[in-house]
Amino acid sequence: MQQITNHLPTAELQALDAAHHMHPFSTQSDLAKVGARVITSASGVRLKDSEGQEILDAMAGLWCVNIGYGREELAQVAARQIRELPYYNTFFQTTHVPAIALSAKLAELAPGDLNHVFYAGSGSEANDTNLRMVRTYWEQMGKPEKSIVISRWNAYHGSSVGSGSLGGMKGIHSQGGLPIPGIEHIDQPHWWAEGGDLSPEEFGLERARQLEAKIDELGEDRVAAFIAEPVQGAGGVIIAPDTYWPEVMRICRERDILFIADEVICGFGRTGNWFGSQTLNLTPDIMTVAKGLSSGYVPIGGSIVSDKVAEVIGATEFNHGYTYSGHPVACAVALENLRILEEEKIVEKVREDTGPYLQEKFATLADHPMVGEAKMIGMMGSIALTPDKSARAPFAADAGTVGYMTRERCFANNLIMRHVYDRMIVSPPLVISKPDIDLLIERAWQSLDEGMKAVKDAGLWVAG
Repeated sequence: MQQITNHLPTAELQALDAAHHMHPFSTQSDLAKVGARVITSASGVRLKDSEGQEILDAMAGLWCVNIGYGREELAQVAARQIRELPYYNTFFQTTHVPAIALSAKLAELAPGDLNHVFYAGSGSEANDTNLRMVRTYWEQMGKPEKSIVISRWNAYHGSSVGSGSLGGMKGIHSQGGLPIPGIEHIDQPHWWAEGGDLSPEEFGLERARQLEAKIDELGEDRVAAFIAEPVQGAGGVIIAPDTYWPEVMRICRERDILFIADEVICGFGRTGNWFGSQTLNLTPDIMTVAKGLSSGYVPIGGSIVSDKVAEVIGATEFNHGYTYSGHPVACAVALENLRILEEEKIVEKVREDTGPYLQEKFATLADHPMVGEAKMIGMMGSIALTPDKSARAPFAADAGTVGYMTRERCFANNLIMRHVYDRMIVSPPLVISKPDIDLLIERAWQSLDEGMKAVKDAGLWVAG
């Protein structure tokens, strides 16, 4: 058996990586020059790299390791399932126990009448499913022209051709002929960056009513659905003003538009409830799930579908599916992950104990001279970097320059804290302790100090 723990020296691993491994969302030639950081093990909320450095992971991997690293129970369940039934598909009038059990559990946990699950291997795949599902729904309802899906600029719904089109990331749209036809976008509810002189309440209503205006422009008889994250994650942890979501829900109901809540990041405890839709009082027709469903231990995603939509889709042959839809090992691991979340009351702890503690500590970062706002919901938050707090001013440098410089200081201080343009974002494992929250804030403050010095030394402390 390959002994990966007794690894090659870091430089040799980096050279092999650069020679053969193509990284996501990376400029390969630039990465090859500096060398990728090689992660070799993890436990709890900490990673260890090939140089023996211990790193506090304030991003839970990619928003997903909700129960923390190193849970032996998930390894045991995976091994048992691999021995018993390592794989079988759910095509051709077949099913298996892990898919049955997980589907029933998700129906129990999901709000409202979201009682049906269509499985995928990732959030991207699940949103591709949703695109086909809502169009098929309206075709079956005798309205095939009702096919357009509305999304938001700066939303992230995946990076496949369909899901990348649904998202509103212009960098993704710039490559590969995206977006595909039949997808439209409206502005995001990002008051800090785009609110101008409007109050947050006024701005929330204005951005929500863009949905109504877009429906009027396109024609209600042509719009199938609106897709949105309860909280925009990869867009910078954008928490909409309180007036936004009630107005969006009103518009979807009155205009007969299906609502898809993309819960890939917000789901499974991240916002202090099982789903962000519960935290924000949303009523989706479909919820996209992935990431925290298995705490990232194995790839799995899915669409949790309402009775109304499932009944219509179930009356025809839905010509859609994946080799790994409802993979038995993935379903078994996800089910065990949900058991741990539930039995250890991790979601309740985020809502009532460690979540409020993190929010209180995170808010103090707004006192830093380079931070204009520090916002958090549950255990996902962001800070806006600015040279002028009072004006909510961006830096004159290209967007992301200052954020990247600050992120580099975080990495140097053994803190995984991501940047989105000039916002710094966190999403730690839900099991993070109060002492580790204190350490997170301490390292964040140090990194902000060092980042600000680097910005000033480079002559970039200039408002745009």
